[in-house]
Amino acid sequence: MKFNREKYIDLILYILSQSYNNAAFGKTMLCTLLYFIDFNYYERYGKLLTHETYIKSKKGIKPKHFHEIIQELISTNKLFLKKEKYYHRTLHKYYLTIIPNSKFSRKEQKIINLSLNRLIENNANTITQYAIGDPPIIVANLDEKIDYKYVFSRNNNYSILKKQIDLLSI
Repeated sequence: MKFNREKYIDLILYILSQSYNNAAFGKTMLCTLLYFIDFNYYERYGKLLTHETYIKSKKGIKPKHFHEIIQELISTNKLFLKKEKYYHRTLHKYYLTIIPNSKFSRKEQKIINLSLNRLIENNANTITQYAIGDPPIIVANLDEKIDYKYVFSRNNNYSILKKQIDLLSI
């Protein structure tokens, strides 16, 4: 299981390009959306999209390679970080300095867009509360890897197969 760095970078840039009009969109939202896209893709196709490892933490979901990739994108001027006040919190907001050129297949794009359409309008608190009810996260221990195989234990609130099967026919 080898981490797909290029696909992961493309996914981050694409998500950021789709989130520009959500004032509440920050690091927590980005990390959680990465998780849901990867796990939804695995649920649908039984294959890993980015091969990212996600860790259950006190603050939510921590993608293993997130910090490293974000630092690379900042240092290569593909995005910049700005800390902004949002009510009583400080958001870590990432802004694109380039127009992303995503190279997703048709089936990858369908899962990505379906996942984003379901969740992108949330805020960090709402999406975190939703995520902690997802079976792969429930089963994982704190500070340990979230196992993809538990995606098949999802109920109708989380499963893309049970909820959106008609949208996924390819």
